[in-house]
Amino acid sequence: KFMNSLGFNKKEKDTKVIVAMSGGVDSSVAAVNLKKEGYDVTGVTLRLYNQPNSSKSKSCCAGIDITDAKKVAEQYNFPHHVFDYQDKFFNGVINKFVDSYANGETPVPCIQCNQTVKFSDLLKESQNLNADALITGHYAIRKGGLRKSKLFKAKDKTKDQSYFLFATLQDQLDYVRFPLGNYLKSEIRQMADDYNLLVSDKPDSQDICFVTSDSYRDLINKIQPDINKEGNIFDLNGNKIGLHKGIANYTVGQRKGVGVGGQDQPLYVKEVNKDQNYIVLAPLKSLQKNKFFFKNINLLDKEIANKEVECSAKIRSTQNEISGKLKIFNDSGYFLFNEPISATSPGQACVFYNNDQVLGGGWIS
Repeated sequence: KFMNSLGFNKKEKDTKVIVAMSGGVDSSVAAVNLKKEGYDVTGVTLRLYNQPNSSKSKSCCAGIDITDAKKVAEQYNFPHHVFDYQDKFFNGVINKFVDSYANGETPVPCIQCNQTVKFSDLLKESQNLNADALITGHYAIRKGGLRKSKLFKAKDKTKDQSYFLFATLQDQLDYVRFPLGNYLKSEIRQMADDYNLLVSDKPDSQDICFVTSDSYRDLINKIQPDINKEGNIFDLNGNKIGLHKGIANYTVGQRKGVGVGGQDQPLYVKEVNKDQNYIVLAPLKSLQKNKFFFKNINLLDKEIANKEVECSAKIRSTQNEISGKLKIFNDSGYFLFNEPISATSPGQACVFYNNDQVLGGGWIS
C-alpha cells in the first residue's frame, strides 16, 4: 500500500502541508525538501514582535527573518504568508515570561511559545486551510501513524529539542511532523548550501528570541518597572547579609550578580520569596536535592498515568537525563532522582524519558 514520507496514504502532490518558517536554515530546508519531494507546500511565517531591523543571531520571526523566509519561498516557487501574531505572542509568551519572574519563578518561554502560538493558534490556522499536516523545523522524531503517535529525541543529540516539546498534546502531535529529526545539523547545513539558499550561512537563533538587549532584566524593567522593589538577603541561619534589587533579578541556583561579597565560600540563590520579598543565599551543597515536585503534567504515553515508573528525567534542556522513579497522581507528581542534582526554580520543566522516548513532563512547583 502506498504511503508517502509523511505517513499519508496518498500521493505527495495531493498532500497539503503548512511549513512554519522562522527565516532560519532549519525550517527553510524542511520546506524546500518537501517541495522537492512533490508535496503541496505553503510557507507561513509568524510576526511575533516588532523588531524591524533585527539581524542578531538570537532573533526569530521578526524583521529580516520574515524577508528571508519569503525569499526562500520565492526561490522555490511555493506560496508564503505572514500571519501577525504579535498580540497572541505578547499575551501568551512575553507577559507570562515577565509574570513568572515577578512571582519568583523562572520561565521556559520556548515551551510556552510551542504551547500557544505554534501548536495551538498556528495549528488551528493550518487545519482551517485544509492542510494535512503542520511542519516545523524542530529537531525531534515523531513515530506512529495518524493517531496515537509518540515523540522521541532527534538523531542529532546536540540539537535535540524534545525537551521543549513535552507539553505538546496528543492530538497536536498527531497533526505535526518534524522532518529534520532524522538528520544531523551538519547535513541540514550542507543541504542549504546545495540548494543555494541565502540562509545557508545564517547563524542559529539563540537564547530568548524576544530579548534583544544584553539582559532579560531590561525587558522586565520596561514592562513591569514597579516589581524591582528592594528587599533583604538572608543566609541559611536567617542572618541579614545584604539587600537585593528586586526578586525578578534572581533565580534559584544563580551565583553571578547576587551582590554579596566577603563570604567564606561562594553563595548561590537557594530561595526566592515573593510574598515577603526576600532571597536566601547558601553554599552550593545545600542546593543539591533528589526530589522534584511538578504540576500541570502532560503525558505523551498514557500507560504511565497514576503509576510509579522507573525511567529517567531532566530539569534543564542542556543536561543529560538521570534515572530515578516517577510518581504521577492525576495532574501532578514528583520525580525522585537516583543521585542529587542542583535545584532549579519553580517554573522550569521536568521532562521524563524512557531511553529516547519522551513520556511527558510537568512544570516544577
